[in-house]
Amino acid sequence: MPSWKRTLAVMVGAQFTSSLGLSFIFPILPFYIQGLRSSTNLSIEALAGLVFSVQALTMAIASPFWGVIADRYGRKPMVMRAMLGGAVVSGLLGFAGSVEQVIALRALQGTLTGVVAAASALVAAVCPRDRMGYAMGWLQVGLWGGHAAGPVLGGILSDLAGFRVTFLVTAGLLALSGVSVWLGVQEPFVRAEHLPPGGLTFLRDWRRVLTTGRIAVTLLQRFLLAVGRSTMGPVLPLFVLALAPASGRAGTFTGVIVGAEFAVSTLTAVSLGRLGDRVGHARIAFASAVFATVFYIPQALAQDVWQLLVLHAVTGAALGGLIPSLSALLARQSRAGDEGCAYGIDSSVAAAGRAVGPLLGAACAVWFSLRVAFLATSAVFALLTIVAARAVFPPRTGETPPTERQG
Repeated sequence: MPSWKRTLAVMVGAQFTSSLGLSFIFPILPFYIQGLRSSTNLSIEALAGLVFSVQALTMAIASPFWGVIADRYGRKPMVMRAMLGGAVVSGLLGFAGSVEQVIALRALQGTLTGVVAAASALVAAVCPRDRMGYAMGWLQVGLWGGHAAGPVLGGILSDLAGFRVTFLVTAGLLALSGVSVWLGVQEPFVRAEHLPPGGLTFLRDWRRVLTTGRIAVTLLQRFLLAVGRSTMGPVLPLFVLALAPASGRAGTFTGVIVGAEFAVSTLTAVSLGRLGDRVGHARIAFASAVFATVFYIPQALAQDVWQLLVLHAVTGAALGGLIPSLSALLARQSRAGDEGCAYGIDSSVAAAGRAVGPLLGAACAVWFSLRVAFLATSAVFALLTIVAARAVFPPRTGETPPTERQG
């Protein structure tokens, strides 16, 4: 087996374990903070939006710095930092005594973590450019496989053993991921010759990456994707509770719904990644954005949990095309040696989207209704479709689409 395939295999496993742990807490966070004291008079919807958004906000600030450090000193240490740092903070979350403590720990979590960006940078640095769609597809299989099982198991575990045990299990899984990377990945790191000599030059590195090719357009698509994916974060558990108020199993139901979405994404990620290597990743991203725009609308009309389950699972097919396609485009548009910086900026952009998305969803729930949040999500994906169309349909001059020319 080629060395890059061995590294990819280890990273897929570590990505699965870490995402399994992190997604344990997704369906329970709104319910967890309901049982904690708070010194504010904010509604549960607003507090849930803050808990989701603050982690993304601090990640948006920290990720570009971690990315530049990765290009200077290696990507493997950054993967271990993200996983082991997440393990410590997740364990502490289980002992929080107030909503304010949860918000502070989530802010620290965003500063230290960033597993997806660190793993993507490592894989992008070692894999051949013409196999990038294949590699990113498999990396997403690990990510979404964990996300598919995690919410289900986390919801069941929280209903059976309580919230605090769930956070401790998350910490253990993240620690296991970090150890597996430490023992299983051998990174042949060589600092790229085009990087400026001396120490860290953050501004110069960011400027160089952002002015390369069509990266800025790809990053805009990543931002809109992150907004669309995270808008329902604080709203979905509350919507499930509204559909089944007397069941007493809202955590389990939410976990099953989120898990079904990621299970479908896992099934489509590798096949659509390979297809993108042949026909162009921009085309796959455009078609997937159209699909997501259409299928978020009927979710606003769902009358029971099972209708929502089916419709939410169908939208998972769109994520299976969007995320690996945009990740592959980013890798193929960036220069060799700039992977850490490129994916650090990407993580920052995506985190900014995840900071905006929950606030958008919470605002829709507070000012209008929980159902309006689904329509807002569809509108975000419609904007993504418009941006993605520019990369697929050339200008009237007949010019080849820049994204395809570089990827």
